[in-house]
Amino acid sequence: MDKRIINILLSHSFFLFGARGTGKSTLLRSIIPQKNTLWIDLLLPEEEQFYAESPQGLSQRISEMRVLPDWIVIDEVQKVPKLLDVAHSEIELRKLKFALTGSSARKLKKGGANLLAGRAFVNHLYPLTFTELGSEFRFLDALSWGTLPFVINNTEDAARRAYLQSYVDTYLKEEILQEQIIRNVVPFRKFLSIASQLSGSMLNYNSIAADLKVDWATVRSYFEILEDTLLGFNLPPYSRSVRKQQLQSSKFYLFDLGIKRALDRTLALKPSTSQAIGPLFEQLVIAEIYRLNHYYKKDFALSYLATQGGLEVDLVIERPGEKTALVEIKSSELVTDKHIRHLETLVDEYDDFEAFCLCRETQPRRVGKVRILPWQMGIGELGLS
Repeated sequence: MDKRIINILLSHSFFLFGARGTGKSTLLRSIIPQKNTLWIDLLLPEEEQFYAESPQGLSQRISEMRVLPDWIVIDEVQKVPKLLDVAHSEIELRKLKFALTGSSARKLKKGGANLLAGRAFVNHLYPLTFTELGSEFRFLDALSWGTLPFVINNTEDAARRAYLQSYVDTYLKEEILQEQIIRNVVPFRKFLSIASQLSGSMLNYNSIAADLKVDWATVRSYFEILEDTLLGFNLPPYSRSVRKQQLQSSKFYLFDLGIKRALDRTLALKPSTSQAIGPLFEQLVIAEIYRLNHYYKKDFALSYLATQGGLEVDLVIERPGEKTALVEIKSSELVTDKHIRHLETLVDEYDDFEAFCLCRETQPRRVGKVRILPWQMGIGELGLS
């Protein structure tokens, strides 16, 4: 496996946010010299308790060091948000550099943390991309198990299944219950199953609320929890009118297909039919584009399109300085005219659109104004390389 493609500037302090299991600590140990580094792991109960009771203990500990550390790493800083005030002070007074990891932004927001007022750059780490995996990328494995480092490094299906199932349980216990994000875990547990089944679909808060027997505001807060704990992301509707955009529903995507399949309890079922592969393939490609957009700092705006006339496009990518890309994602190994007819219609209407169909064909070709590309090549052609 190639090294991670995330580019972290080591000239400044930084945050590294990412869901549990994405490899934040492993990455930091590979890029930050271990010599003369103070490492604080708040996943250790004794460390968390000490700093929760005395955040200033960090400054006192630094003052006792004969040589000031080159780096101070605080793992899972959201467990003790008050340490950010101490870090801010140390950056100002002693010009120290901090590397701060977190698997949840919610507690930091709730505690009023200002993320060091811009004195630390913000980075995000995701499950492995096909670019990082290179020749080790396995298409059906990615659909079945996702691409978290553990499942990539373990080829035994039983171990992968046990890890993903344990991940879901750990998330409920550690991120939700211990952090006291919600008081009643029963509807939230049911919500997780529904969210996994709806991953990649337009959201209807009222319908979900009726299933859970809660109000729509509670459902919205549940989705916010998933975003804040970095387990998913929203794909907003595309519209040239901001007002119209706000009236439409977003789509929600879980951050990893293995976690999605663990939540909807389909890990034992291998995706083998086109009906099973199609939705997973769409989510795989959109997640890859989402991750690479962040890693390469492209600042592309991602959305989906659904017109009043019934035309739908899986992904709209607004690219500064280039035409807006309309992207249809098809798991088919042979794309037909029927698959891309709506793209032709939209490109004919708007001169500033460019149409792509990312699929499982092995060779690129063009049909009218639509470029049909093998999906990995297509992601590169979109500018994400």
